[in-house]
Amino acid sequence: MKIGIRVIVTTFLLSFLGISGVKALHIIGGDVVYKCLSRDTIKKEVTYEITFTMYRDSKSNGAQFDDPANFGIYRGSGNSWSWVNTISGIRVKDITDIDIQNNNPCILVPVNVGVQSGKYVFTIKLPIINESYMIAFQRCCRNTTILNLVGPGDTGAAFTTEITPESQRTCNNSPTFNDFPPVVICVNRPINFDHSASDIDGDSLVYEFCSPLTAGGTDGATTPGSPTSCTGVTPDPRTCQPPFDEVTFRAPTFTFDKPMGGDPVVAINRATGLIVGSPNVLGQYVVGVCVKEYRNGKLIGTLRRDFQFNVTTCEVAVQADLQASLKDGTEYTINSCGNFSLDFVNLSTDVKYIQNYYWEFDIKGEKKTFNTRNVSVTFPGLGSYTGTMILNKDIPGLAECSDTATITVNLYPSIKTDFSFAYDTCIAGPVTFKDLSTSGAGPIQKWFWKFDAEGNSSGQNPIFVFEKPGVKPVRLIAEDVNKCRDTIIRNVNYFPVPALIIIEPNTFTGCKPASITFDNLSSPVDDSYKFEWNFGDGNNGDEFSPTHVFEETGLYTIQLKLISPIGCETTKTWPNLIKIVPSPTAGFTFTPEEPNLINNTVQFTDISQDAVSFLWAFDSLGISLLQNPSYTFRDTGTFKIQQIVLHESGCTDTAEAIIPIYPLIRFFMPNAFTPNNDGLNDVFIPVGTIEGVKNYSFTVWNRWGDMVFNTEDFQTGWNGTRNNNGDTAPPGVYGYLVEYTDPLGVKKTVKGHCTLLR
Repeated sequence: MKIGIRVIVTTFLLSFLGISGVKALHIIGGDVVYKCLSRDTIKKEVTYEITFTMYRDSKSNGAQFDDPANFGIYRGSGNSWSWVNTISGIRVKDITDIDIQNNNPCILVPVNVGVQSGKYVFTIKLPIINESYMIAFQRCCRNTTILNLVGPGDTGAAFTTEITPESQRTCNNSPTFNDFPPVVICVNRPINFDHSASDIDGDSLVYEFCSPLTAGGTDGATTPGSPTSCTGVTPDPRTCQPPFDEVTFRAPTFTFDKPMGGDPVVAINRATGLIVGSPNVLGQYVVGVCVKEYRNGKLIGTLRRDFQFNVTTCEVAVQADLQASLKDGTEYTINSCGNFSLDFVNLSTDVKYIQNYYWEFDIKGEKKTFNTRNVSVTFPGLGSYTGTMILNKDIPGLAECSDTATITVNLYPSIKTDFSFAYDTCIAGPVTFKDLSTSGAGPIQKWFWKFDAEGNSSGQNPIFVFEKPGVKPVRLIAEDVNKCRDTIIRNVNYFPVPALIIIEPNTFTGCKPASITFDNLSSPVDDSYKFEWNFGDGNNGDEFSPTHVFEETGLYTIQLKLISPIGCETTKTWPNLIKIVPSPTAGFTFTPEEPNLINNTVQFTDISQDAVSFLWAFDSLGISLLQNPSYTFRDTGTFKIQQIVLHESGCTDTAEAIIPIYPLIRFFMPNAFTPNNDGLNDVFIPVGTIEGVKNYSFTVWNRWGDMVFNTEDFQTGWNGTRNNNGDTAPPGVYGYLVEYTDPLGVKKTVKGHCTLLR
């Protein structure tokens, strides 16, 4: 029998081939429901409104909703189905962001999870037959991060609805789900989601987990191919027909009826659709729910939905916390030593989720309550008291929003920390400290000393030697049997003079003139002290570690007086510490003063004083031990010459000079020439040695100031024509100008006159 189907839609498209499969990973889930609009008993036709609801991951950078989309219509049952028609050009509408809140405003969920829903709605008119109709949408792919499926990134989805013969004859309406499952589930927290559906026909509904269906694949997803093949991103409904495969679960850990595992296992109530359990493994899970529709005990249809649960770590937005001496979970201990009026500082978070505060203290059997964030309480005396602080007390429906802190207050006797110290203020040595601390609870148990930044001690009466002078803040923390503590800081003005003054060098013999740095190693001293140096040559200094130049030979006695900031002083003398011996004076001359490659032998003449031996270094070319050596330079360049002379005392001195050796520039200009091509004196050109010059220019000018010749090539001369173009210049007197830069970088100019004869 031939079946005709009318499809009533707003927009018609002939094909869906333009949909790209790039970034296809996006499918969260979906479901299909139908509503019977009318039944024509004469024509034996029934009209349905079909609603496909699709869900996509809006935070995965995956594909958008297919717009438009294709849907296939098939007839048959079980494993035997045949294609009837393809519904093309259906546009997506009502795209909505799903609220990912888990129905508890005090549970904070991650912000990187997002779900969008979109609807495809169209109307079809079907002949009433004795077979079922199936309406299906096929699409790849699901998220690669799904934990309970094998190969989730290559697994697509098929969303179907089956309209049975009984549904056709009775103009039945499918059930519809009342709500969409929570997108985010907190790990190790119980699920309690009502996944029930409603049926306007009053049919009986039975709920169960079932296996989601898969269709399509990744062909054409990232490279040109066939995205409409049955293994493509958008399978062609005509050629890709039911039955559709079921997804493959990672058994035995996960199966269709235990899709998330859990402890207790996540399950669905067959009668109510309530999903309960406690997932204990982080991840993403695909879950399928089937709602079987019974009428008079007979199965007349099945509503299918699959969706993705995201099990993640959630934070409780409300947490009780307060400033305390000791924290152990939700138990807080506050110790006070000598103070009976206490301020309780509330650190609870997050304030925007806290609607009320409740404090309760038991004070000698009497309960005192407060309702502010921070409270101040005065207790009657020594002892131990208890209390509680409750956030969001007795707020209906928000049990997770409440948190409680249990408080123990211990009021102890007061403690007073004190100490004294003694030391010789002018002589560097130890400082003796004596503990004077007291406590109403009995003897002091522990001491914590800190001597500026130089050391510590846990003794009761320590002795400490400071390495450096200064105002030393000394801190003592005393602790009693109740662990009550008190702190005191006292300054010790520690400015003694050292018992021993030490300097370097402790002996020195140097060559005249000698620059000597005296390194002051005395301790304890610093720049706050006054220093009076006597260098034994009539000069003095006041620096911590001075540098002094001894200009004359002889023996010198050094003296240093130290004066501390509080007036303590000490003096040390070092007899004949410094010995200065004579030094020679290096010096030399050389000829010629401007050597070149022609005149390249240089004679060096010693003019040093008080020298007994000599060492000459001619750059890296050679050396000589003669007093007056000579050296022949074989190449051009700039050379450093050193003369090192030695005094009989062993002292040395050095003199240096830089000698340039350049090519020789020597030429003259003829005063006449005869350009008659007889091979004699035909060209006017500089004659001589000119190699090595730079920026060379040679020009010739007539008596009217016109330039008749110019060149920058020193091997090119004037042949008597105007600018060498063949026009003969008349006989007469012409001016010339030669300009160049010599190898020393000096600009040179040569000018004069020549006579052109013909």
